[in-house]
Amino acid sequence: MSTILPSRVKKYFWGDNLDELNWSQHKRYISQTLLDKGDVKSVSWLLDKIDLDQIKEMLPSLKLSQKSLNFWRLYLS
Repeated sequence: MSTILPSRVKKYFWGDNLDELNWSQHKRYISQTLLDKGDVKSVSWLLDKIDLDQIKEMLPSLKLSQKSLNFWRLYLS
């Protein structure tokens, strides 16, 4: 299933072609971007789409700022 991103999330993908960006094909990239740059509303949307265990599993390989990485490590521990 291809899920189009809601408008509250799209603002974080200003350099991407939003017609081609969708959840089913770009889950990892979308998660990485929102975990690093997202606000409360966009992260809330993400957490409705993906399980915390999946985020824990992906976390070591995501390219996040050190500040974001530290936050998510603490949050998920």
